[in-house]
Amino acid sequence: MPSIGGTPELKKPVSKAQVRAELEAETERFLEQGGRVKDIPRGVSGKEPGAPLTFPNRPLFIEPRAPRTEIPEVLAALDARRKLPRGRSAQPKRGRLPQPRRKIIYDDFGEPLRRVWIEDK
Repeated sequence: MPSIGGTPELKKPVSKAQVRAELEAETERFLEQGGRVKDIPRGVSGKEPGAPLTFPNRPLFIEPRAPRTEIPEVLAALDARRKLPRGRSAQPKRGRLPQPRRKIIYDDFGEPLRRVWIEDK
């Protein structure tokens, strides 16, 4: 159903409360149909000892590694580009012009006499 403006509405993600309610409803349905829940002592694992690790959604590293085909033209172009000298200018660019700065002139006894502006080049 398109919303106002012609763009389709996005699906809202399922919240934890909705997942919890769905699991509880499935459990109740299972028990009403005559299913039983076993009492498992604490600390007992549901995994077989020595079995490979499995993840709920996808098995990892089960399929063999796919062979890669090298493309010599592409590799040669990459190596040639890597060996090219970098194009740097001989003189570095200056970011901004130097600003005049204030310098204090002192007498022989270290007392300030006056302030002058000096332009650095």
